[in-house]
Amino acid sequence: MNDRTSALDTLVFGVDIQSGDVRGDAPSYALVAFDGENLDRDVVSHRKLRRLLDREEPAMLATDNMYELAADKDDLVRFLRALPAETTLVQVTGAERPEPLSRVASRHGVPYGKKPMKEAEAAARLAAANVGHEVSAFGDTTTVKVSRGRSTGKGGWSQDRYTRRIHGSVKRRAREVKKRLRQANLAFETDVTEKYGGYANAVFTVEAPPSEIPVSRGRSGDTRIEIERERHDGIEFEPIVKRRDHVVVGIDPGTTTAAAVVGLDGRVLDVYSTRTADTAAVIEWLIERGRPIVVAADVTPMPETVEKFRRSFDAAGWTPNSDLPVDEKLHRTRDAAYENDHQRDALAAALFALDDHEDQFDRISQKVPPDVERGEVISRVVAGEESVEAVLRELEDDEPHEEAEPEHEERELSEDEKRIRRLETRVERLESHVEDLNETIDDREETIEEYETKLSEAKREERRKARERREVKRFERENDRLERRVETLEGENEALDEKLERLKRLWKLDHSNFADVDTDGDLVSVKVIDQFTRDAIETADEEYGLAAGDVVYLRDASGAGRSTAERLAAVDPRVVLRSGGNLSEVADRILFEHEIPVAPADDVTIQEVDELAVARESDVEAAVDDWERRAESRRKERKASMVDQIISEHRAETRSESR
Repeated sequence: MNDRTSALDTLVFGVDIQSGDVRGDAPSYALVAFDGENLDRDVVSHRKLRRLLDREEPAMLATDNMYELAADKDDLVRFLRALPAETTLVQVTGAERPEPLSRVASRHGVPYGKKPMKEAEAAARLAAANVGHEVSAFGDTTTVKVSRGRSTGKGGWSQDRYTRRIHGSVKRRAREVKKRLRQANLAFETDVTEKYGGYANAVFTVEAPPSEIPVSRGRSGDTRIEIERERHDGIEFEPIVKRRDHVVVGIDPGTTTAAAVVGLDGRVLDVYSTRTADTAAVIEWLIERGRPIVVAADVTPMPETVEKFRRSFDAAGWTPNSDLPVDEKLHRTRDAAYENDHQRDALAAALFALDDHEDQFDRISQKVPPDVERGEVISRVVAGEESVEAVLRELEDDEPHEEAEPEHEERELSEDEKRIRRLETRVERLESHVEDLNETIDDREETIEEYETKLSEAKREERRKARERREVKRFERENDRLERRVETLEGENEALDEKLERLKRLWKLDHSNFADVDTDGDLVSVKVIDQFTRDAIETADEEYGLAAGDVVYLRDASGAGRSTAERLAAVDPRVVLRSGGNLSEVADRILFEHEIPVAPADDVTIQEVDELAVARESDVEAAVDDWERRAESRRKERKASMVDQIISEHRAETRSESR
């Protein structure tokens, strides 16, 4: 069986430097697109090459030297990051120490020429035959970061609400991403940075490449999503097709079929178990991991299912003298990793078979020359029951030998004969050249016709795209308008949410929680203001809402000025209960002039419930009545004082006139 499989059902790009240098002048590339049957050739710039990669998304981008595409390692990493998720960069000439492309092409029977277009074609054909190494700078772990799409700003009246809205949007978007990752059955870890109102960012570390993640990068409203693959420490090379070495296989048949693959050096390469796969699927799994020399079972005689596997690979069979005990299987597989008892039994069978053949493998290896593959000889000796010497002779006979050219002497040609031969050669060369020119002319005419057809199609396509662009712009304008409308509605919704929250807090007074306080239905709500300042009044207004007829309680009534007193008077409260200091003269005068009752808080029994407070209606009425009595006396005193002042001023004017 051939060790390599075909990749000819996929599109492969082969490239080679046509002119310029990626480190200096803008380079141009010979580009060959190969799908297994057809070849398309073109000379493109570096930018156009990137556009073609994004548009066509080939399975492989093949080159004989990866540094023809990038100036240095960092530039190569950037180039790999920009490649489509479906495209792999392949260096067909090897890994860290590449071979000449001509040698690799000759070894695999691929046409080769020194011109850039021929080298690009050779690279494409080699990659299509799965020759070369994949160049990678990233692992299979991807980071998905959900973060703020707008700055929270420097402050302002609505700063807190604006920040809370953005952080809430990040939290909602993070939950959407988390839901999609779970629906895709992807393994991931989450790291969240919580902030006021939600999340500042959420980072998901996903065990999958970007092509398998059901989330796209970009910005939407208040949030944005960034996707970045985990980077290796350096540039790594991985063969496109791994070499299939000779192995020892253990099989445990039954309702659950298990298989284990062990290398000739004793390394456990892989284990597998399935309840649904048929024999063909298990055989395919084994083929991908090596060429079995021995197929083993853990019981004797060999079960018929295991015998089918042995015959499929034409391998030697192995069974123990008696069924292997569980304790011996546990001891022999103690250093290996397996998931269930079926995998353990298959692995134990392979390891015991390897132990039983170890001396034979060593004896064969000692007789095999260094330049001969050891596994092939061991396979033919163990499975084919041939001698080592016979196998080595057969392998040596299979190697091609150069045939000795028969020795003969040519007679010397005359001058005329030499001249005729030269002329005949020249005529043949000229005729061949004429044929090539005629073919070139035909090809050019066909190419011109194709270009004319493509030009006509391109014009139609351009007109169609122009119509699409106009339509897209119209939709974009409509989308922008709708986004602005959504933002406006979101702001209004948040304002309504805050208002609803305040109303809920106010309506707490009507809940059954007050049953232990309001025993006689004689309670009234009290709005608490910590200090007699404008900021404290505004805060209370935002949290509870201040309205005319409210009972206001000032914890600290001192220090208020005219503007503060006028702000409170504008609310028109029913009564102001004060404590923690006396009112200033200015504040007292302003409140008195607006006929707002002010009473000591000690005269009213205030009970605080949750964020609010309550007092007895009778106490409040008594405080208001007391203020009314004091206010009436104060008005009379003010009137008497005013009358005395008027009389004094009149007497003073009379004396001045008499003089």
